[in-house]
Amino acid sequence: MKKLVPFKKDIKFKTNIYEITSISLEHTLKRKDNTITGELIISGDYKINSSSTNTDNFKFNLPFDIQVGDNYLLDEVVVDIDDFYYEVQNENTLKVVISISLDKLKEKELPVIEEKEIERSNEIIEKIEEMDDKNMENIKEERCIEEEDIGSLFEIKEKDEKFSTYKVYIVREGDTIESIMSKYSVNRELLDNYNDLSEIKIGDKIIIPSV
Repeated sequence: MKKLVPFKKDIKFKTNIYEITSISLEHTLKRKDNTITGELIISGDYKINSSSTNTDNFKFNLPFDIQVGDNYLLDEVVVDIDDFYYEVQNENTLKVVISISLDKLKEKELPVIEEKEIERSNEIIEKIEEMDDKNMENIKEERCIEEEDIGSLFEIKEKDEKFSTYKVYIVREGDTIESIMSKYSVNRELLDNYNDLSEIKIGDKIIIPSV
């Protein structure tokens, strides 16, 4: 898998820039744990004004640091420059646009909760709704044993709270809040009551209450 990371920078010169006569880009980027870090080194020559017969040289070391998501493996990642563009913005500013390539990325396999396990969890919750307080302790023991297999997606609430039936949806690539709402025929207000929808990503668990 290959990912491109954009980098933009306005570089201020101490003198005027009339023309860039030569320019080159090197880098010292490397992987450190789950971070790509290092420097982008831009150097070359330029003319100060149109009447200049000589050129002045320049060199800028631009720090670069980006955290790669935990859902990627970086053991074999290859870091390189994919594209490079520059433009003299005004009399003393050089704008550079660099595209950094992260090649040979690997996505981690996400844990999958089988539909059968979700159904078992729902069945246990439904049993709790039907039982009276006299048998509640026995049901709690049974439910604790069952939930060890599905990562304890729900917590038993004591006192006089009423239990509801839920479904758990694992966010996949391409999913949006709107597509999940449409799939389960629920509105956003209802989902907000059970989930933090400010930012969802692949692998997140979305609780879908029955309506």
